[in-house]
Amino acid sequence: MKKISILLAALVLLLSGCEKENEKQDVKDDGSYKIGIVQYMDHKALDDSREGFVEILNELGVSYDLDYKNAQGDMATARAICEKFVADGVDLIYAIATPAAQGAQGATDETPIIFAAVTDPVGAGLVASEDKPGGNITGVSDRANIKDQLEIYKDLDPSIKTLGLVYSLDEINSKVQVDEVEKLGKDLGFEIKTKGILNISDLGPTASALISEVDGFYILSDNKIASSISLLSDMLIENKMISVCGEESQVKGGGLLTRGMKYKSLGNQAGAMAEKILLEKVSPADLPVEGPEEAKMIVNEKTLETLGLSKDLEVLKDAEYVGD
Repeated sequence: MKKISILLAALVLLLSGCEKENEKQDVKDDGSYKIGIVQYMDHKALDDSREGFVEILNELGVSYDLDYKNAQGDMATARAICEKFVADGVDLIYAIATPAAQGAQGATDETPIIFAAVTDPVGAGLVASEDKPGGNITGVSDRANIKDQLEIYKDLDPSIKTLGLVYSLDEINSKVQVDEVEKLGKDLGFEIKTKGILNISDLGPTASALISEVDGFYILSDNKIASSISLLSDMLIENKMISVCGEESQVKGGGLLTRGMKYKSLGNQAGAMAEKILLEKVSPADLPVEGPEEAKMIVNEKTLETLGLSKDLEVLKDAEYVGD
């Protein structure tokens, strides 16, 4: 009789433990998820990536608790933030920009990571390949169609022969774009002149020197440049220089135009990937890296008018106009 009582007690404890475990699992399946967001620095494109991510989580009905931190342009800070996320037991890390994604990768090989605003995830060492990431990290690339963008100069002003661009020397995503601009620019008959900077304070004098040597300016997707886009665009407008931008937020900041992406849309894509990982239990290793879903011609109307260009140009026939 005593043995039966012991067995019954053990069975009750076992069932009770299973019930509690099921209760915990039910809460998780209901979507009570802790998400850590690490953003490399402040500027419009990265802000849009964050807002788009949250927007789509709400649309998809994901219930979440967000912990948002900004690394203020410091990769070591980005890693420390992600290490804290891991210690706090977040279910997923959303890393915005290449240095933030690298910081997250250095902090954990288990917690799922989704990145956005990363130009070359393979070159940055984040994934084995874009089709098969192979680890705990995947995301959305912001690689632009640079050939399409460079061809716009010919449609705007065929006399443009020399293009200039400024880029961050310490950002791998910027160097990837510079290499592509130099190769494609040469193929299209442009001479490309580039100057690198290490600090945002170098942008003004560096751009000023370069503007005097070129006919047009290409503004690539670069965190330091994006954070000071108003300064650069003002200089270009003052010198009556046509600029083609890598993405929408630079146009809103005063650049002339882009045939490019919207970072809010990239955030939407990243949010949809988060839903698959959290609710559908898909592994990041099995989610291919995505690229921008669409490119639109976006024009800063005020800059267009200031430069004396017409809306009637064929290349602008389906353009979306924005203000600065």
